[in-house]
Amino acid sequence: MEHIEHLSQNPKAAKKKKSAAGEKKSGEVSKQKWAIVSLSSIPLVMTLGNSMLIPVLPSMEKKLSISSFQTSMIITVYSIVAIFLIPIAGYLSDHIGRKKVIIPSLIISGIGGLISGYASWKLNDAYWIILIGRALQGVGAAGAAPIVLPLVGDMFKNDDDVSNCLGLIETSNTFGKVLSPILGAFLAGFIWFLPFFSIPIFCALSVLMIIFLVKCPKTNEKPIPFKDFFINVKKTFTEKGRWLYSIFFIGGILMLVLFGILFYLSEIFEKEYGIKDIKKGIFLALPLGALCLSSFISGKVIKKNKVLMKWLTFIGIVAAAVSIAALWFSIKLWYMIIMFLISGVGIGISLPCLDALITEGVEKEERGTISSIYSSMRFIGVAAGPPIIALLLKSSTHWIFILLSSLSIVAAIVALIAIKPKAE
Repeated sequence: MEHIEHLSQNPKAAKKKKSAAGEKKSGEVSKQKWAIVSLSSIPLVMTLGNSMLIPVLPSMEKKLSISSFQTSMIITVYSIVAIFLIPIAGYLSDHIGRKKVIIPSLIISGIGGLISGYASWKLNDAYWIILIGRALQGVGAAGAAPIVLPLVGDMFKNDDDVSNCLGLIETSNTFGKVLSPILGAFLAGFIWFLPFFSIPIFCALSVLMIIFLVKCPKTNEKPIPFKDFFINVKKTFTEKGRWLYSIFFIGGILMLVLFGILFYLSEIFEKEYGIKDIKKGIFLALPLGALCLSSFISGKVIKKNKVLMKWLTFIGIVAAAVSIAALWFSIKLWYMIIMFLISGVGIGISLPCLDALITEGVEKEERGTISSIYSSMRFIGVAAGPPIIALLLKSSTHWIFILLSSLSIVAAIVALIAIKPKAE
């Protein structure tokens, strides 16, 4: 009977209704376009604050008279601090509001950049003060970039809009990675520590955009007590733990692989091929550009199709694993760049899918905390990648490719077995 009623409906009326719904949906995104641009500036700024230093690390090694492992810690300390503070920032954002956490965090990150820049400029033994400044940047990163994901989930009611915007946010993140090596190499071409001083400028611009262009949705709901909140989070992990833990693990592995690749390329380009300055930045940007483009396309394609998200994640990780493993046969310059281009595409396809699965699969009340734990796992990967590669560079480079491809294969198997979304 219900089937007959559907058949008897006026097709024109149904089409008109569908069209009106589409216009309403696109109108909501259009209305919030400057807010989306402003939110996209946060992962862009945070990525610039970290990845911009990668092409400068060999220069720092010489200027500061430190080892390659010590230079890797300039990247790692930023992430280590963020790992522990991100869940706290997520909890606070669920209770006092997203903007009240994001804005002070961006200011703290800017102060950290100033401290590292001043120490590099004025102090003879600057290394440890630089690390303190980088730690402060990590504090800022903990309360800024991870809060963007739940805020997007708050702003849009339609799942397609959420997926689309998360794709744009992830693209902004990856675009920051593309721009970072070029900009970092360009600034360091004038003065090696100039990238540190650019960080507070970027943070100030982002703060102004968030203050004036982002309006958080109003709610009359009072924050639930911590005890009840903890019980709800525990219940979420009990019911959805299998796929949540798997996404946390995959996100961490992908970031370890990505930052391991970047650190490896930065060292090899300069020490083996004599590629420096802007040319080095452009070469580093090639795999990141592939990552950025594939991330943008993936965010557009997935919409709210969780089954598609799973298979794109699996395929992307397998592509990354195979391309890295292929470097066992040759590390000639252009062959190596092409293989890392393919791995960049694979990682770029996967990241928006993981973001969308987390944001759309968790209730709004716990969204900030759960997505923040996910961001912590990604920061663990960022922290682990450079020092691991720095240690492996002392032995055969083949071990680097074996490790990164093996970890990618494990992540692909986890995605295949543990992520089991129901068909929409």
